[in-house]
Amino acid sequence: MRVVAYLCSNALLESVPAPTVWGDEVDEVYSDRGPWSPPIDRPNLRQLLQDAQVAPPDYVLVRRLEELGDSLETVADRLAQLEGHGVTVIATEQDYPPQNGADNGTETFSHAMTRHQSLWRLSASIQRQQQRQRLQQGHARNRLKALPPPGKAPYGYRRGKDRYALDRAAAPVVRDFFDHFLLFGSVRGAVRHMNAKYGKRIAVSTGHRWLTNPIYRGDLQYHDGGIIQNTHAPILSRQEAAQVDRLLLRNRRLPPRTASAPRSLAGLVVCQRCQSAMRIARVTTPRQQREYLYLRPAACAATPPCRALPYQAVLEKTITAICQELPQAVAALMQASPAAPEDAAVSGPSECSATDLATKQSALEQLPELVTKGILDQDTADLRAYRLHSEIAQLRQQQAQQSPVNLQELAQTVSIPQFWLDLSEAERRFFFREFIRQIQIVREEASWHIALDFIF
Repeated sequence: MRVVAYLCSNALLESVPAPTVWGDEVDEVYSDRGPWSPPIDRPNLRQLLQDAQVAPPDYVLVRRLEELGDSLETVADRLAQLEGHGVTVIATEQDYPPQNGADNGTETFSHAMTRHQSLWRLSASIQRQQQRQRLQQGHARNRLKALPPPGKAPYGYRRGKDRYALDRAAAPVVRDFFDHFLLFGSVRGAVRHMNAKYGKRIAVSTGHRWLTNPIYRGDLQYHDGGIIQNTHAPILSRQEAAQVDRLLLRNRRLPPRTASAPRSLAGLVVCQRCQSAMRIARVTTPRQQREYLYLRPAACAATPPCRALPYQAVLEKTITAICQELPQAVAALMQASPAAPEDAAVSGPSECSATDLATKQSALEQLPELVTKGILDQDTADLRAYRLHSEIAQLRQQQAQQSPVNLQELAQTVSIPQFWLDLSEAERRFFFREFIRQIQIVREEASWHIALDFIF
């Protein structure tokens, strides 16, 4: 028994399946692939039909019947050619009964009628699938030309002839949303701000999608995950987009509802003794405007329970500890960075990312020459360029999310106590969360001190 398989794949729509997808029982695989426009040229299918005339195999495996042709008539004709030579065609992803080789005439006629009825039922599905593939091929070619994907333009943009254009009425609203988030670091706060100022109601999840959507950064993103940079006017600059990504990453490490807390220590302080997070409690006195702030364990299970601490005292000790320990931590980091490439992301772009970026950029520049020499056809070069552009965009995004400042210079600035005292609570909150992962309260018998856990 001889079993062969036929595979027709479009590189624009899917990755080319491996020949081993059919298993070890298949003797030979005929495969046609490449970025095409209909009608599709299938040289290996023609070779299969010629081989079936000379030495027909027992079985031919296909994924779906529409891979045999571009139209229902072509599929039916090639199916009839194969079955006319006694070949049994099996569609692994469709309910098409194979040809029956029994000698009983009534059974063979009945089975043939069943196959024809199945093919008739599949005809509508085949036509829909072929029409869907033609639409997908058109969309895929638009991706290679960096044209906007189908559908309505995102809020803040309108569709132009070949790119998105800014909507003069909606773009300022989106810009104000980004400014509010960059200032306060809270998605919910930015959503409430839009509702109060502009009457624009959106969900928090929608606001989060706006913050991470490449469209607002001047890039196009397609359903396959590919990103093409600098295709239209951005609402958010690259530096601001990198800051947004760092803020979102930093907020994920914090407890809920502390992203935009008014106090700079919110969400950072933990009691080392009971391992409970410490919340800020506000105490007022009757008939007086003065208030007192304390840090109190949220769920203390120790005996006796851990006592609350004055907020101002913890803040002052935190500033003192940062001024003393941050320069030492940065100096140790810089000494260890040559031996630990993974830590280089804190002080600048990693060497690995820079090397990968240079390699892909060089490969992208070589594509026109390969087309001129005839090594690559234009369709394959366009597809390769699209994938390289997408990979380059991902590497640049990773580099942008890394800290753009020089930690050595910054450590000298923030090691001055007056620097922290001149900041507002919102500004101090920003810098605390930029460097500190956690502030631990270490309690002793009659006193206490703090221990800082830096992010790097």
